[in-house]
Amino acid sequence: MKICFVLDDGLDRPDGVQQYILTLGDWYKSKGHEVHYIVGETARQDISHVHVLSRNMQVRFNKNRLAMPLFASRKKIRSVLQKEQFDVLHVQMPYSPQFVAQVIRSAPARTAIIGTFHILPSGGLQRIGSQILSQLLSGSLIRIDAVYAVSPAAQAFAKHYMNIDSRVLPNAVDLSSCQSGQELKKYAKTKNVVFLGRLVERKGALELVKAIHTLVKTERFSGRQLILCGTGPMESKINRYITSHNLERYVTCPGFIAEKDKKNYFATADVTVLPSKYGESFGIVVVEAIASGSRVVLGGDNPGYRYVLNDIEDTLVNPSDTDTFADKIDTLLSNETRSTELGSAQRKYIAQFNVSAVGATLLKDYKAILAKKHIKFDNYTHE
Repeated sequence: MKICFVLDDGLDRPDGVQQYILTLGDWYKSKGHEVHYIVGETARQDISHVHVLSRNMQVRFNKNRLAMPLFASRKKIRSVLQKEQFDVLHVQMPYSPQFVAQVIRSAPARTAIIGTFHILPSGGLQRIGSQILSQLLSGSLIRIDAVYAVSPAAQAFAKHYMNIDSRVLPNAVDLSSCQSGQELKKYAKTKNVVFLGRLVERKGALELVKAIHTLVKTERFSGRQLILCGTGPMESKINRYITSHNLERYVTCPGFIAEKDKKNYFATADVTVLPSKYGESFGIVVVEAIASGSRVVLGGDNPGYRYVLNDIEDTLVNPSDTDTFADKIDTLLSNETRSTELGSAQRKYIAQFNVSAVGATLLKDYKAILAKKHIKFDNYTHE
């Protein structure tokens, strides 16, 4: 099959949606399919078959920074679609009326169009915006053959606020690429709590440092260390808190961690703590931490992380409740038997998120939709 992923944003940032389409794309290629990407402005040169068809501007939405298309040439869109004759367009949702909606409306009738709904807005303004967007997209939504949502929370939001029916099919993660993580020897002498993520308010890094401070004050952090990985606008505030509360002995800040090194930090963790407070529709980083060999993962009690962590209360926390947060970290560090048991259950549960499982389901559904359009692919034998 000739499959094209369609995304308003570019491919330069390693955010969740980009990870989703690139992970699936690589897996599809390994099965003998041809994969393309129709995207917004992208500087990367290491990905084949990338069609950059819009100019973008940086905006903030849902407490994240993302790119919004400014202009997309309808002539160029039609030219690419005519030349490539894609069998499948896999669209990332929600999308813009000025770019991706044009791609959908310009697609040939023979092309199967599939959508994946990714977001879970964090506030009322975003919800209102989504309702307005659904009205603007109504003409293109009827052209989509099937819609998936990456979690039950994303599914509920798509239905309630955009009147989009969808089926839950989780984000795809290449679990095998995570499993080669090696413990970092420089942290071998302590029990380690690891955070890895953007230092923005909703990710809960400051709340984590406050919980560690509580453990230090109550003499429950001896021989232990927080490894706080990441950069972002909260970095200065977090550093000031660490300094003003004399936590330098207990908190190490390595800064930005490259994708290839993430699994080593997770493998070093006795407990990985990812205390995001809201706005998470799934939790790719949670899955990566589990697969990379963290003994156990403690996540923020938001709908996306709750789904990925299988509703296990021992592994979920309200990061704003500092005392309970500190107690949960202490319990997971102190009771290695329980932590190992929980971690083992987490590793079994995330098998359903492996790209091989998600990808196989999608390929089967692509073929079923195309069969209804009287398109067959008997010549593909690698599926």
